[in-house]
This record gives sequence, C-alpha cells and structure tokens, in this order.
Amino acid sequence: MKIDQKYADAINDQISLEYTASLVYRQLAADMEAIDLTGFAQWFWAQAEEEVEHAQKFTQYLLDRDAHPVIQTIELSGNTVDNALDAFKASLAHEEKVSESIRNLYRVADEVGDIDSRPMLHWFLDEQIEEESTVSEIIGRLELLDGDGSGILSLDKQLGSRPVEAAE
Repeated sequence: MKIDQKYADAINDQISLEYTASLVYRQLAADMEAIDLTGFAQWFWAQAEEEVEHAQKFTQYLLDRDAHPVIQTIELSGNTVDNALDAFKASLAHEEKVSESIRNLYRVADEVGDIDSRPMLHWFLDEQIEEESTVSEIIGRLELLDGDGSGILSLDKQLGSRPVEAAE
C-alpha cells in the first residue's frame, strides 16, 4: 500500500533523528570512556546500536510501503560532558525530543488517514516510554549518589553489564 508523501517525508525526518540519536549516544559513550567510566560507556554504546535498529525499522517500513527512504542532513552540537549525571541528562533531553517526534508522526498519520501505521507507531511510543523511564531512573540514582565515588563505580559496573548488539 502506497504511503502519503507528507507522511513519508515525516518518517524520513524520523529516520535521520534516530541516526542522530545514535551519534549522540556514541559521543556520550566516548565521553564516559574518557573519564574511565567504562560501564556507563558500555550502556551508551548499546543504546547507540538500539537507535540504529530504530532507524532501520522506519527505513524498512517505508520500503514496505513503496516509498523511498532518504537520510536527511544530520547535525550535531559537538558538545561533550565530563560526568555521568550530565551524560544521562543529555540522554533524557534527546529521548524527549525523539518521543515528541514520534508523537508528531502519529499526528501526521492521523491527518492523512494512514491507520495502517498505528501498530508500528504504538510500538515506538511504548519503546520511548520505556527509554525515558530507564534514563530517568538512572538520573535519579546518580542524584542520590551526589558524587559519591564508590556508588558511582557500583552503578557503572551494573550498567556495564548491558550487552552491545550490533544492528543488523
């Protein structure tokens, strides 16, 4: 089934935003590696790969709907962070941006009458709720630790157990 061009354009924008998210997470991983918090870095590397998977899901969706995926220009701020709390706050800000973008996709789909995309969009909305919740919980823990080195290292070790699975 052919997809409305306005909606396809919005999905193409989302694909680019997902790739941007992957790059943001790669920078945060590098920032954590630079301050020897390798567990946090591992968590961010895994998150970067997950964002690539999301971009690929949207790409495949367009292909399945006989539309042409086009990756738009990706711009990064070049900002870095020097502590875990700031890294996760940056992560949450970006996840909130992605969440709003997906809600906008839902609005455009409704506007053009594309009810076929609802299952896919529901999956992404659920995913964003989970991602924002996870990052918020980590921020809460870091704030409770209030810079306590041993506590930060313990959390670093815990988050470092997240496997990095390369996107297919």
